Amino acid sequence: MAKQRTTYVCQSCGTHRSKWEGRCSDCGEWNTFVEEKTTPDRKGWVNGRNASGAGAAGARATGGGVGMDVYNLIDTPSLDSGQRTSTGIGEVDRVLGGGLVRGSYILLGGDPGIGKSTLVMQIAGRLAGQKAKVLYVSAEESVQQTALRARRLGLKDEKVELASESSLDTIMNTALEMQPDVLIIDSIQTVFTSDVESAPGSVSQVRECAARLLNLAKTKQTSVIIIGHVTKDGSLAGPRVLEHMVDTVLAFEGDHHQQFRLLRALKNRFGATNELGVFEMAGDGLREVPNPSEFFLQERTDDRYGSAVFAAMEGTRPVLCEIQALTTTSPLPSPRRSSIGVDVQRVNMLSAVLEKHTSISLSNRDIYTNVVGGLKISEPAVDLALVAALISSDRQVPLPQRSCFLGEVGLTGEVRGASLATERVKEAVKLGFTQIYLPASNQRYLNPSDYPKATFHWIHEISQMEAKFGGGPRPAKRKAAAPPPNEDAPF
Repeated sequence: MAKQRTTYVCQSCGTHRSKWEGRCSDCGEWNTFVEEKTTPDRKGWVNGRNASGAGAAGARATGGGVGMDVYNLIDTPSLDSGQRTSTGIGEVDRVLGGGLVRGSYILLGGDPGIGKSTLVMQIAGRLAGQKAKVLYVSAEESVQQTALRARRLGLKDEKVELASESSLDTIMNTALEMQPDVLIIDSIQTVFTSDVESAPGSVSQVRECAARLLNLAKTKQTSVIIIGHVTKDGSLAGPRVLEHMVDTVLAFEGDHHQQFRLLRALKNRFGATNELGVFEMAGDGLREVPNPSEFFLQERTDDRYGSAVFAAMEGTRPVLCEIQALTTTSPLPSPRRSSIGVDVQRVNMLSAVLEKHTSISLSNRDIYTNVVGGLKISEPAVDLALVAALISSDRQVPLPQRSCFLGEVGLTGEVRGASLATERVKEAVKLGFTQIYLPASNQRYLNPSDYPKATFHWIHEISQMEAKFGGGPRPAKRKAAAPPPNEDAPF
């Protein structure tokens, strides 16, 4: 009988060590090594690796073992569009690239309580309505709890099979017997296999369970959807190899204090990445928001200063959002810089550019910026909208009504062109925006005659923004009115 072998595995990056280390020499994290016991088989394999460190694929290549099917480019089996199945939810189909691909492997991550189980349950119900056989396995809840959620969502279909099981061996045997079209695991961190002697959720358990589910998806052409937990910094828990195994990584985001939820594709082998699906959380589950631009701007008014509209691109979809800025005199020697939804370093850079190339002084001002609705924008085209909001807030002058901004600002004060300007302008004009502020370099790609109701303003330098919205010198702060004298007060 083979002897058990003790190894220490980093729970952050999955590195194996023969002895415990306080700090992982690979990823640099502290106190992440956990003791795990493994049993090598007769060939000396431990967790898919032999004594020399080579993987199973390397052993087959060196000789012996089971062969593999080899195709040339002409005879390769094709994956046509007919093998996609609509989930019945338009926003999910958009993020997936047109629907659920047969045999695909999908990872859905998100904060606790954000609605991951609700979303996959609604997907299961819609797929069952299209005669697809769905097996929903919950390792965190009982069958009664899962059924209670389904009834609350109004889902009643005999093609949705429910089970409560955390043993992967039992789940695999049941899936091989039932042959479902879609297998849902909630969640991968609570599933374990007896082949690995470590606690559920450890790097070894997650890696082994994910690998076996991957084999099921690719050999049986079963679409597998697994739910993954996230760490406190927002990244997916478990080994990094988990994200490399799956075909699609979906992130479900949102604020617990607000009703909207955002579904993003961080990785997608069958479609575009960075696509965005918008949902509204209601009492009967998640509802689609077909027009996110109107949803994010529904409470905006045109008479407030410090507010600008930016036409962002989320994947292939243009989304209009509100950029807010607030500047106040700072009582501190080092003014505060706070930003939500936009990188604070970009805000610092833009304030320095304004200080250098305009008469606006922000060195002694606290600056707060926010993207309304919880969106996170990383593209540089947001610069012009941020500059307009900062100028409007500092000079206390509202921006022109129904105005939209996009363009990148350079360190020398120039305004550079934005990509996909045509799609952004079409979305802005469709929602009634008539004043479009664009970089001058985008003029060659746009024909103003195609938008008769819109007026285009071509911006070359950032100083033009001050001339348009500066409104003269900064208004003085109003002093509070003195209280009336009290004649009865003592001297």
